[in-house]
Amino acid sequence: MAELINQPELLAKATEEIDRVVGKERLVEESDIGSLNYVKACARESFRLHPMSPFNVPHVATQDTTVAGYFIPKGSHAMLSRYGLGRNPKAWADPLRYDPERHLKDGVEVVLTEHDLRFISFSTGRRGCVAALLGTCMTTMLLARLIQCFTWSPPGNARGIDLTEKEDELVLVSPLTATAVPRLAPHLYPTITN
Repeated sequence: MAELINQPELLAKATEEIDRVVGKERLVEESDIGSLNYVKACARESFRLHPMSPFNVPHVATQDTTVAGYFIPKGSHAMLSRYGLGRNPKAWADPLRYDPERHLKDGVEVVLTEHDLRFISFSTGRRGCVAALLGTCMTTMLLARLIQCFTWSPPGNARGIDLTEKEDELVLVSPLTATAVPRLAPHLYPTITN
């Protein structure tokens, strides 16, 4: 959300897509996900640029091998840097820029998984996440509902949300805060009662 709030024109495109596909009279449903390609591109770009963990689960080489010209002796522990993959300038043009449109191809449905390992969302292969489909659905639904239900802006008089990361810690320097104002009819917001 923070990346979208910092680029209001992208947030407006996602909001427009949701309003066109779903409207403002009901909430986004699972059956809408296939038609929310721009929203899925936003989620996919977030996975690329801001992975949920810095490294993939370590693997142990069961035999001597060579990968991309690097010799890996048997018994070595190998880890993939999720940050390194998703921000690799050899794989991504302008890799530090949040750009959901890099994932859009005419007529092709956006998926949140990445089988070419240019970034890692749910991993792949035998050790891939068994709940990748569930995670994809939940991520898309959550992002779509946050966009649909609220008008978002930076907090107070801030010009944007500070996404500066601490050096060598992979966490943000400042707390992540934003302002959300309801944009739908009140009856669409579920309430919790005892």
